[in-house]
Amino acid sequence: QVQLVESGGGLVQTGGSLRLSCAGSGRTFSRYNMGWFRQAPGKEREFVAGISWTTGVRTYADSVKGRFTISRDNAKNTVYLQMDTLRVEDTAVYYCAADTKRLPATGYVGMDYWGKGTLVTVSS
Repeated sequence: QVQLVESGGGLVQTGGSLRLSCAGSGRTFSRYNMGWFRQAPGKEREFVAGISWTTGVRTYADSVKGRFTISRDNAKNTVYLQMDTLRVEDTAVYYCAADTKRLPATGYVGMDYWGKGTLVTVSS
């Protein structure tokens, strides 16, 4: 079992930056593939970024590539999402997810564990 708690959301202007954190519980946190997803009002939840626990490979949605960076600190049981050059269209609730087998880039369906989300609002 893993419990995930996101933090770091807020209101920021276009072009600004935010860093989201996802704190996880459990001694085997390092053995989970971790991902960030987001859901804007009226839209389906979508993949943002993921990191594999076996290879450390990071993957990104095309819409955030070059602007967002995912990282993890297993000693702190925490995954981060550094978001730079934010755009209005990045406005959404951001969720952290974990799974021992599924890679986040394959989509949100079937990911084992989820946080409750943190709201990011980007104003023009």
